[in-house]
This record gives sequence, C-alpha cells and structure tokens, in this order.
Amino acid sequence: MDDSSAPGRSRTYDRVLLKISGEALMGDQSYGLNPPTVARIAREVQSVHELGVEICMVIGGGNIFRGLQGSAQGMERTTADYMGMLATVMNALAMQSALEALDIYTRVISAIPMDQICEPYIRRRAVRHLEKKRVCIFAAGTGNPYFTTDTAATLRANEMRCQAIFKGTKVDGVYDKDPTKFEDAKRYDRVTYDEVLQKNLGVMDASAIALARDNRLPIVVFSLDEPGGFRGILAGQGTYTTVHA
Repeated sequence: MDDSSAPGRSRTYDRVLLKISGEALMGDQSYGLNPPTVARIAREVQSVHELGVEICMVIGGGNIFRGLQGSAQGMERTTADYMGMLATVMNALAMQSALEALDIYTRVISAIPMDQICEPYIRRRAVRHLEKKRVCIFAAGTGNPYFTTDTAATLRANEMRCQAIFKGTKVDGVYDKDPTKFEDAKRYDRVTYDEVLQKNLGVMDASAIALARDNRLPIVVFSLDEPGGFRGILAGQGTYTTVHA
C-alpha cells in the first residue's frame, strides 16, 4: 500500500516542534552531556532550518535528573520535579551554544523566570522569534510539577500553532513492543492516538497524547540516530511512524 497520503508524508511543514529526551544528549556516556552528540543533533536541526522551516525544541532532563526517580527514592515530588525542570534548562543552554556555533540565532525560553540566562515564556514574543527564523528552545517544562516534558512539548506546539511534533528517539518509529528486545516487534507506519493509548505503545505519556488528539496535532516518531533523518522526513522520505486521528 502506498502511504504517500499518510499524515506527515510528502507534505510541506512551515513550523514544527522537535522533542528529544535528555538521554539523547548523553552519547555513549551514562550521565550528563556529550558535546559531540549535542553538536551532531544541532547539525540535524541546522539542516532543517536551512529549508526555511521554523523550529521549536523541547529537551528532557533525564540525562541529569529525573523528577520521578528522585521521588521514588524518597524525595518530595514537587521538589524533585523542579530539579528536573532545572536540568532541562541546562540542556537547552547546551543546545543553544551548539546551534549558535553554527550561526543559527537561538532563544532559550523558560517557563520558570531566570532572567540572567534565558527569556521568560511569553507566547507572542516566542511566536515573533519563530517568524524571524530563530530557533526557540522551550525549557523548564510547563513550569508546574507533575507534568512531563512530553506534555510541555505538546502544550507549546499547540500554543505556537506548529503543524506537527517530531519526536526523535533511538528507534525508527512506533513498535508494538520493544524492538531492541524482541526480534518480531512490528513497526507501525501509522497509528491513531486512541490506539497508542489503548495499547500503551509508549510514544508519549497519556496526557500528552490526549492533548495532541484533542487538537488534532500529528506526532511523527523517528530515529534521531539516523543521519539526515529529520530533514529526510520533511522531504517525504525515510522511515517513521505518524500518530494521527
């Protein structure tokens, strides 16, 4: 079956949000930031920026601190989540540095005010940055505990009127089970929001999927480890899964 009519296939995007995990910045390390890996991802963003696409980013903080893990070890959940938000700011600053080394104007915009190092989140100002072809990296989640960066990404994508969320992962789409553990794992070309929720496919947390569904915002899941994969999808090429209505 030709899937050229699939949502996200062979269409033009003017504004997208790229969501990546903090772990994606670790490279081969078990913790923290790996500068060559950050630089490689920045080049992937650059390749899409050169197409004239307006790009937002949300980066998780799990490479530095994950609120749920801290809570599980006895830390008060709200405090742990705020620490996780601060980790996302650190990752955003690292990505900003890598993008600006490529001469791409970038703004880190935080849901928690910290004026000396980044801008506070003001929707109209962020939209204006995008219109000026600046990459906007949204940090500190939603600014509230108990919400993941997946939910923050979906919220910001809707507020910025993005045409899709691109979720970069270690695998080339959504599978019915972990393809790194099961050789018979089946990859979906297309899957609905409801199927993701019913089958617990682990694309994003349930709140993020529900928010995307309610606003009919497609989610494109692809491998961030595939060189040129981000740009290729925008050209209607490559292997990925689209989550849609």
